[in-house]
Amino acid sequence: FPWILRDYTSEELDLNNPAVFRDLSKPIGVVNEKNAKAVKEKYENFEDPLGMIDKFHYGTHYSNAAGVMHYLIRVEPFTTLHIQLQSGRFDCADRQFHSIPATWQALMDSPNDVKELIPEFFYFPEFLENQNGFNLGQLQISKEVVNDVILPRWAHSPEDFIYKHRKALESEYVSAHLHEWIDLIFGYKQRGPAAVEALNVFYYCTYEGAVDLDALTDDKERKALEGMINNFGQTPCQL
Repeated sequence: FPWILRDYTSEELDLNNPAVFRDLSKPIGVVNEKNAKAVKEKYENFEDPLGMIDKFHYGTHYSNAAGVMHYLIRVEPFTTLHIQLQSGRFDCADRQFHSIPATWQALMDSPNDVKELIPEFFYFPEFLENQNGFNLGQLQISKEVVNDVILPRWAHSPEDFIYKHRKALESEYVSAHLHEWIDLIFGYKQRGPAAVEALNVFYYCTYEGAVDLDALTDDKERKALEGMINNFGQTPCQL
Protein backbone atom coordinates (compact mmCIF):
# COMPACT_ATOMS: atom_id res chain seq x y z
CA PHE A 1 0.00 0.00 0.00
CA PRO A 2 1.24 3.55 -0.67
CA TRP A 3 2.07 6.31 1.75
CA ILE A 4 -0.87 8.61 1.04
CA LEU A 5 -0.38 11.52 3.45
CA ARG A 6 2.44 13.99 3.97
CA ASP A 7 1.01 15.83 7.00
CA TYR A 8 2.00 14.12 10.25
CA THR A 9 2.45 17.25 12.37
CA SER A 10 -0.83 19.25 12.30
CA GLU A 11 -3.25 19.18 15.24
CA GLU A 12 -6.11 18.47 12.83
CA LEU A 13 -6.07 16.54 9.55
CA ASP A 14 -7.91 18.42 6.82
CA LEU A 15 -8.79 15.94 4.06
CA ASN A 16 -10.26 18.71 1.93
CA ASN A 17 -6.80 20.25 1.55
CA PRO A 18 -4.78 18.67 -1.31
CA ALA A 19 -1.54 19.82 0.40
CA VAL A 20 -1.89 17.15 3.11
CA PHE A 21 -1.52 14.33 0.54
CA ARG A 22 1.64 12.76 -0.84
CA ASP A 23 2.27 13.20 -4.58
CA LEU A 24 1.15 9.78 -5.84
CA SER A 25 2.69 10.29 -9.29
CA LYS A 26 6.24 10.01 -7.88
CA PRO A 27 8.09 7.06 -6.33
CA ILE A 28 8.41 7.52 -2.58
CA GLY A 29 12.19 8.05 -2.90
CA VAL A 30 11.70 11.30 -4.81
CA VAL A 31 8.47 12.66 -3.33
CA ASN A 32 10.86 15.19 -1.83
CA GLU A 33 12.14 17.02 -4.90
CA LYS A 34 15.59 17.56 -3.37
CA ASN A 35 16.30 13.79 -3.50
CA ALA A 36 15.63 13.58 -7.25
CA LYS A 37 19.07 14.95 -8.26
CA ALA A 38 20.98 12.38 -6.16
CA VAL A 39 18.81 9.54 -7.45
CA LYS A 40 19.33 10.62 -11.06
CA GLU A 41 23.09 10.91 -10.63
CA LYS A 42 23.31 7.49 -9.01
CA TYR A 43 21.55 5.95 -12.03
CA GLU A 44 23.62 7.81 -14.61
CA ASN A 45 26.96 7.09 -12.95
CA PHE A 46 26.38 3.41 -12.24
CA GLU A 47 28.38 0.94 -14.26
CA ASP A 48 28.84 -2.74 -13.58
CA PRO A 49 32.27 -3.80 -14.92
CA LEU A 50 30.92 -7.34 -15.49
CA GLY A 51 27.93 -6.01 -17.42
CA MET A 52 25.47 -8.15 -15.45
CA ILE A 53 23.74 -5.52 -13.34
CA ASP A 54 21.55 -2.95 -15.08
CA LYS A 55 21.52 0.67 -13.94
CA PHE A 56 19.11 1.39 -11.07
CA HIS A 57 17.82 4.32 -9.03
CA TYR A 58 17.29 2.38 -5.78
CA GLY A 59 19.30 -0.47 -4.31
CA THR A 60 16.49 -1.31 -1.88
CA HIS A 61 12.83 -1.97 -2.59
CA TYR A 62 9.46 -0.55 -1.58
CA SER A 63 8.18 -3.93 -0.39
CA ASN A 64 10.16 -6.77 1.15
CA ALA A 65 10.05 -9.21 4.04
CA ALA A 66 12.38 -7.16 6.25
CA GLY A 67 10.13 -4.11 5.77
CA VAL A 68 7.07 -6.06 6.90
CA MET A 69 8.94 -7.28 10.02
CA HIS A 70 10.09 -3.70 10.65
CA TYR A 71 6.54 -2.37 10.79
CA LEU A 72 5.06 -5.38 12.62
CA ILE A 73 7.85 -5.86 15.18
CA ARG A 74 5.44 -5.58 18.14
CA VAL A 75 3.20 -8.42 16.92
CA GLU A 76 3.99 -12.13 16.77
CA PRO A 77 5.07 -14.03 14.72
CA PHE A 78 6.87 -11.01 13.23
CA THR A 79 8.70 -10.27 16.50
CA THR A 80 10.35 -13.69 16.41
CA LEU A 81 11.09 -13.41 12.67
CA HIS A 82 12.71 -10.01 13.25
CA ILE A 83 14.88 -11.44 16.06
CA GLN A 84 15.94 -14.34 13.80
CA LEU A 85 16.83 -11.88 11.03
CA GLN A 86 18.95 -9.87 13.52
CA SER A 87 20.94 -12.93 14.67
CA GLY A 88 18.99 -13.58 17.85
CA ARG A 89 18.28 -10.13 19.28
CA PHE A 90 16.32 -6.94 18.56
CA ASP A 91 17.96 -4.52 16.15
CA CYS A 92 19.35 -1.33 17.73
CA ALA A 93 16.56 0.95 18.99
CA ASP A 94 17.37 3.82 16.61
CA ARG A 95 16.56 1.61 13.63
CA GLN A 96 13.24 0.36 15.05
CA PHE A 97 9.85 1.58 13.85
CA HIS A 98 9.06 3.88 16.77
CA SER A 99 7.26 6.91 15.31
CA ILE A 100 5.08 7.54 12.25
CA PRO A 101 6.10 11.25 11.92
CA ALA A 102 9.81 10.32 12.29
CA THR A 103 9.50 7.53 9.69
CA TRP A 104 8.00 9.96 7.18
CA GLN A 105 10.69 12.55 7.94
CA ALA A 106 13.44 9.98 7.36
CA LEU A 107 11.94 9.20 3.93
CA MET A 108 11.93 12.90 3.09
CA ASP A 109 15.54 13.37 4.21
CA SER A 110 17.07 10.49 2.27
CA PRO A 111 16.34 8.52 -0.92
CA ASN A 112 18.03 5.42 0.54
CA ASP A 113 14.96 4.12 2.35
CA VAL A 114 12.03 3.67 -0.02
CA LYS A 115 9.62 1.56 2.04
CA GLU A 116 5.97 2.06 1.21
CA LEU A 117 3.28 1.08 3.75
CA ILE A 118 1.63 -2.26 4.47
CA PRO A 119 -2.15 -2.93 4.62
CA GLU A 120 -2.10 -3.02 8.44
CA PHE A 121 -1.78 0.79 8.48
CA PHE A 122 -5.39 0.92 7.31
CA TYR A 123 -7.10 -1.68 9.50
CA PHE A 124 -5.02 -3.04 12.40
CA PRO A 125 -4.50 -0.63 15.33
CA GLU A 126 -2.88 -3.31 17.54
CA PHE A 127 0.40 -3.24 15.61
CA LEU A 128 0.97 0.31 16.87
CA GLU A 129 0.93 -0.80 20.52
CA ASN A 130 3.56 -2.72 22.44
CA GLN A 131 0.91 -4.95 24.04
CA ASN A 132 3.43 -7.72 24.72
CA GLY A 133 5.74 -5.38 26.62
CA PHE A 134 8.82 -6.16 24.52
CA ASN A 135 12.02 -4.41 25.56
CA LEU A 136 12.86 -2.58 22.34
CA GLY A 137 15.64 -0.49 23.89
CA GLN A 138 16.05 3.29 23.98
CA LEU A 139 17.08 5.90 21.45
CA GLN A 140 20.74 6.91 21.64
CA ILE A 141 20.45 10.68 21.68
CA SER A 142 17.17 11.39 23.47
CA LYS A 143 17.34 8.24 25.69
CA GLU A 144 13.63 7.84 24.95
CA VAL A 145 12.37 4.28 25.54
CA VAL A 146 10.91 2.65 22.41
CA ASN A 147 7.44 1.42 23.39
CA ASP A 148 4.13 2.15 21.58
CA VAL A 149 4.51 3.78 18.16
CA ILE A 150 4.36 7.59 18.35
CA LEU A 151 1.36 8.79 16.34
CA PRO A 152 0.80 12.00 14.33
CA ARG A 153 -0.60 14.85 16.45
CA TRP A 154 -3.97 14.58 14.71
CA ALA A 155 -4.46 11.00 15.93
CA HIS A 156 -5.67 10.58 19.52
CA SER A 157 -5.26 6.79 19.70
CA PRO A 158 -4.19 3.90 17.45
CA GLU A 159 -7.89 3.35 16.57
CA ASP A 160 -8.28 7.04 15.71
CA PHE A 161 -5.17 6.89 13.51
CA ILE A 162 -6.51 3.88 11.57
CA TYR A 163 -9.94 5.49 11.20
CA LYS A 164 -8.56 8.80 9.85
CA HIS A 165 -5.90 7.10 7.74
CA ARG A 166 -8.50 4.91 6.06
CA LYS A 167 -10.72 7.95 5.54
CA ALA A 168 -7.75 9.55 3.76
CA LEU A 169 -7.29 6.45 1.59
CA GLU A 170 -10.95 6.59 0.59
CA SER A 171 -10.97 10.36 0.06
CA GLU A 172 -11.80 12.14 -3.20
CA TYR A 173 -8.18 13.22 -3.66
CA VAL A 174 -6.76 9.68 -3.45
CA SER A 175 -9.55 8.30 -5.65
CA ALA A 176 -8.58 10.85 -8.29
CA HIS A 177 -4.82 10.15 -8.10
CA LEU A 178 -4.31 6.53 -7.05
CA HIS A 179 -3.99 5.39 -10.68
CA GLU A 180 -0.74 7.40 -10.88
CA TRP A 181 0.79 5.24 -8.17
CA ILE A 182 -0.60 2.06 -9.78
CA ASP A 183 1.22 3.07 -13.00
CA LEU A 184 4.51 3.11 -11.05
CA ILE A 185 4.06 -0.14 -9.16
CA PHE A 186 2.00 -2.34 -11.50
CA GLY A 187 1.71 -0.46 -14.79
CA TYR A 188 3.61 1.11 -17.67
CA LYS A 189 6.04 3.13 -15.52
CA GLN A 190 7.26 -0.03 -13.81
CA ARG A 191 10.05 -0.75 -16.31
CA GLY A 192 11.58 0.43 -19.57
CA PRO A 193 12.05 4.05 -20.68
CA ALA A 194 8.95 5.26 -18.78
CA ALA A 195 10.42 3.90 -15.52
CA VAL A 196 13.77 5.60 -16.19
CA GLU A 197 12.03 8.90 -16.82
CA ALA A 198 9.90 8.53 -13.66
CA LEU A 199 13.03 7.75 -11.55
CA ASN A 200 11.49 4.38 -10.78
CA VAL A 201 14.12 1.72 -11.55
CA PHE A 202 15.01 -0.83 -8.85
CA TYR A 203 17.78 -3.39 -8.48
CA TYR A 204 17.63 -5.81 -11.41
CA CYS A 205 16.82 -9.02 -9.53
CA THR A 206 13.56 -7.61 -8.13
CA TYR A 207 11.94 -7.83 -11.59
CA GLU A 208 9.99 -10.79 -12.88
CA GLY A 209 11.99 -12.74 -15.43
CA ALA A 210 15.27 -10.91 -14.69
CA VAL A 211 16.93 -14.13 -13.52
CA ASP A 212 16.32 -17.60 -14.94
CA LEU A 213 16.72 -19.71 -11.80
CA ASP A 214 16.05 -22.95 -13.69
CA ALA A 215 19.09 -22.31 -15.86
CA LEU A 216 21.41 -22.25 -12.83
CA THR A 217 23.08 -25.62 -12.37
CA ASP A 218 25.25 -24.56 -9.43
CA ASP A 219 23.15 -25.17 -6.30
CA LYS A 220 25.08 -22.62 -4.22
CA GLU A 221 24.66 -19.90 -6.83
CA ARG A 222 20.94 -20.62 -7.11
CA LYS A 223 20.44 -20.48 -3.32
CA ALA A 224 22.39 -17.21 -3.11
CA LEU A 225 20.24 -15.65 -5.83
CA GLU A 226 17.00 -16.89 -4.25
CA GLY A 227 18.12 -15.37 -0.94
CA MET A 228 18.90 -12.11 -2.71
CA ILE A 229 15.46 -11.99 -4.34
CA ASN A 230 13.78 -12.74 -0.99
CA ASN A 231 15.72 -10.01 0.77
CA PHE A 232 15.50 -7.33 -1.93
CA GLY A 233 11.78 -7.77 -2.49
CA GLN A 234 9.88 -8.45 -5.69
CA THR A 235 8.31 -6.05 -8.13
CA PRO A 236 4.80 -7.34 -9.00
CA CYS A 237 3.98 -8.79 -12.43
CA GLN A 238 3.47 -5.91 -14.84
CA LEU A 239 -0.14 -5.30 -15.86
